[in-house]
Amino acid sequence: MATYAIGDLQGCLTPLLTLLETIEFQPEQDTLWFAGDLINRGPESLATLRFIHGLGDNAKVVLGNHDLHLLALARGFGRLKRSDTLKEILAAPDRDQLLDWLQAQPLCHFDNNFNAVMTHAGIPPCWSIEDALRYSREVETVLQSDQADDFFAIMYGNKPEKWDESLTGMTRLRAIVNYLTRMRFCTDKGKLDLKSKEGPATAQKNYAPWFTYPSKTPDGTHIIFGHWAALEGKVHYPNIHALDTGCVWGGSLTAIRLDDWQLFSTPCSIKGPSNNDL
Repeated sequence: MATYAIGDLQGCLTPLLTLLETIEFQPEQDTLWFAGDLINRGPESLATLRFIHGLGDNAKVVLGNHDLHLLALARGFGRLKRSDTLKEILAAPDRDQLLDWLQAQPLCHFDNNFNAVMTHAGIPPCWSIEDALRYSREVETVLQSDQADDFFAIMYGNKPEKWDESLTGMTRLRAIVNYLTRMRFCTDKGKLDLKSKEGPATAQKNYAPWFTYPSKTPDGTHIIFGHWAALEGKVHYPNIHALDTGCVWGGSLTAIRLDDWQLFSTPCSIKGPSNNDL
């Protein structure tokens, strides 16, 4: 019995199946964590979504920005980009079943047995683990309510740039989503820069990668995230695990075994159309 966390798939099912062979995945006893962005940009988005949905309780998923983009499009919000590979999902006969399942997934997953938390983009230095779980539940509650359309209507946007507990309504929810699914660089006070998308050396003045600041997470807590392919999995902090190694851009697909924190990867020959994240 083993548990593996896997980085951004972005519609690349074939490398996932190869990776599962490498780790000798046993579906009747092993568990897979997916760090968000299951779909989009890659050529097998529908098949990827069906496969993970079919894993049932053996899959633990957190939503990424591309997953939320799909859900917004399905409800008539946002716009389909040229680089999106989502049309097949939106036209699928089982789309409602798949999208209902996807919309029920959390933004943050914590497992006390491994002392590990997973979100798509990480945990901002201004939040504790308890904060992240509580704020993510606020969004999840709305996504499962008749207010979901109200949220998707305002989801896109970079404001507010800085977290404030006094934020209310849909603006508060957009801030939570941006921190948990789009964050890369921030200030020591948690102010976000959502425009810079390359490696740490490209940080603007007074900004740095979120994981370089003193954290409110307890010592020894493992933080698992994806989203930032430009890191190439290199963060140089023992309890911070960056799993987006650019599969859809011709890099590799990476998994980490939580039982002993051993890394596994498989090379990817897929080349996505554009590395221009939402």
